[in-house]
Amino acid sequence: MSTETQWSLDAVHALREMAREGLTLPLISLKLKRPVEAVAAKLAELGITPAASP
Repeated sequence: MSTETQWSLDAVHALREMAREGLTLPLISLKLKRPVEAVAAKLAELGITPAASP
């Protein structure tokens, strides 16, 4: 596993916060500088349902 695909505790915390605030996957992806697919996979792993994109 490369460093780029690993999630730091800070990144996971930020991801949880943004999902809680109702940000969409594309916006979270942009803010975390990660592919939408990676963000979606991490949210699924955490059992969090992302906000629907408009």
